[in-house]
Amino acid sequence: MEGNQRTKNFNPLTYGELNTMQSPSTKANIALTLATLAFAANFSVWVLYAVIGIHLKSQLGLSATEFGLLLSTPIFSGAVLRLPIGFLSERYAPKKLLLWQMAFLIIPLIMLKDATTLVDYLWLGLLIGVSGVSFTIGIRYVVDWFSSQKQGTAMGIFGAGNAGAAITLALAPWIIDHAGLDLLGPIYAAGMILVILLFGFVAPQTPAYILQKNKQGWQHHFEPLRHLAVWRFGLYYYFVFGGYLALTLWLPQYYVSAYDLNINQAMALTLLYVTSSSLVRAAGGWFADKYGARTVNWSVFWTCLVCLFFLSYPPTTMVIQGVDKQVNLHIEINVWVFTGLIFVIGIAQGFGRASVYKIIYDYYPKQMGSVGGVVAMVGALGGCTLPLIFGIAVDFIGVYSACFMLLYAVLAACMLLMFVANKKEKHQERVRHAIETNFLERD
Repeated sequence: MEGNQRTKNFNPLTYGELNTMQSPSTKANIALTLATLAFAANFSVWVLYAVIGIHLKSQLGLSATEFGLLLSTPIFSGAVLRLPIGFLSERYAPKKLLLWQMAFLIIPLIMLKDATTLVDYLWLGLLIGVSGVSFTIGIRYVVDWFSSQKQGTAMGIFGAGNAGAAITLALAPWIIDHAGLDLLGPIYAAGMILVILLFGFVAPQTPAYILQKNKQGWQHHFEPLRHLAVWRFGLYYYFVFGGYLALTLWLPQYYVSAYDLNINQAMALTLLYVTSSSLVRAAGGWFADKYGARTVNWSVFWTCLVCLFFLSYPPTTMVIQGVDKQVNLHIEINVWVFTGLIFVIGIAQGFGRASVYKIIYDYYPKQMGSVGGVVAMVGALGGCTLPLIFGIAVDFIGVYSACFMLLYAVLAACMLLMFVANKKEKHQERVRHAIETNFLERD
């Protein structure tokens, strides 16, 4: 009778909470899987302008600077909103926040079909950029389900939702070719509705006692923002995530402009970068758990620095005065070497994104929403500012590789700051240890 009564009163909206037959580990895995899926769907929307922009660049006659502005618009709103959303996710149920955030996207996606001018696409881009806050909400939702020993791996798997960019790079051109640019937004809106229904019906709700435990005073969540370490982590994320996001948006047109590839070829090669960088994030989380996040971060930075050195070198023709004649020497990175270097950078950035959030958890396990929101905001601002700076640099300097010169400078600053900060922290640890052991009074 009890089983029949339970079946009769079955409510699909609360299935995730009522199904007590599921073990905590099973619920954790379901939560992680569906949160990753929701993040991938949101990320695919967030980078939609990477595909639309190529069509609009010729259609609207955009300069490199205007093109960079177009790409930056959705990233800007997604970046800035990550900070307040991070605090809200500490106070309210992350599952409900994520559902409301995804529902908000449906209207601007449908309205894309009516956009005709650059201004139309810019203000719609600001609304579509709300998809970018899904990471901050999702990471808050995920960390409550796993122990500290598994946090790096869990956050790495969730972060693999960056592969949503690959969905757009593969799917959006196909939709445009077969259904037209006008239907791209409505089709994405329909896909978002399906994800909302799946996540709303199946994803488990964070247990009430955990939500209550997280609801501490605002001061508790604001306090860490006074620490320089938080902003330093944000700068690291500016490169490993902001740089990744900027290249995801910039590479398709770079291949078209610098190497005369067609759009489909450019998308395919960009897809290689995006997919590999996203999928290795889970492995990066595992490495951060096993070998330490700092060790992984430092290795990532050195790998990227070497690759960016070669990518920064523009095509060059030199005239060498020989013994009997002049020798013309032409130096240029061909498309395959370029793609190989970009591939290595993508792998390294994937590891780096996972290791940065493992560092955050090591320092601030009780403020992942607020601190993680700040770091995510600073990182996403890289995806907003870098494409715009890329465009200005190309217009001003006149070489396509100017974007990699800028990335090289950003990375050099990150590495210098990381080196100085690590030295200072080790010195403080030695002083603290000396005081605790009272070494001055020992014989």
